[in-house]
Amino acid sequence: MTAPLTPPPPPHDQPPHNAWQAPPAGGGAGTTAYEQDGPGMKTEVREAAVITVGVALGGVLLGLLWWWLAPHVPLVGGVVDKSWVVYLKDTEGEQAIGVDGTFTLLALAFGAVSAAVVFLVRRRGGVPLVAALAVGGLLGSLLAWRLGIWLGPSHNVIAHAKQVGKGVTFSAPLKLGAKGALLAWSVGGLLVHLGLTALFGPRDPDPYQQGPYAAPVPPAPPVG
Repeated sequence: MTAPLTPPPPPHDQPPHNAWQAPPAGGGAGTTAYEQDGPGMKTEVREAAVITVGVALGGVLLGLLWWWLAPHVPLVGGVVDKSWVVYLKDTEGEQAIGVDGTFTLLALAFGAVSAAVVFLVRRRGGVPLVAALAVGGLLGSLLAWRLGIWLGPSHNVIAHAKQVGKGVTFSAPLKLGAKGALLAWSVGGLLVHLGLTALFGPRDPDPYQQGPYAAPVPPAPPVG
């Protein structure tokens, strides 16, 4: 007689290692993750609102620095045919370009500082956080622009020329010729935050190294 070819069943104390086991009943880790998405998103939105307001208020300091550091555009008033006219004292001067450049450089610096502070406060980013940096930077730039214009010389240049007198040099109103400079704060903040997150941000765990679908670990060989 020949022995049966059917192999004996595996022992009960060694369950088979199936790499595609079904997750435990009740949802397991997946259910917990979905339950935490709601409160986590609400917290991120609240933090984003606070960051937006804080970054926008920094525009007050930017406006003061712009008004203080921006070069002055010299104007001269005169009388032609019994009418007052105002013209540039230095037609080849680059003071107007310097005004825009000063605002742009200051806005980029403010964007870098705000992004660094936000990253130190909350290392793990997110869409609400990035949007808060962009919106806050734009609002701060608008606030700085209007504040600098308000603090600068009067926009009624004819009245200003009459006040100082004929042939006397006075400063032109502070204005921003390149409106694209209003985006410098937001762009600088986003780039710096992206770089800091890529270099020093937390890393997500590898999904193939954990969880119910992780690769099975081979059993240890028997001793002896």
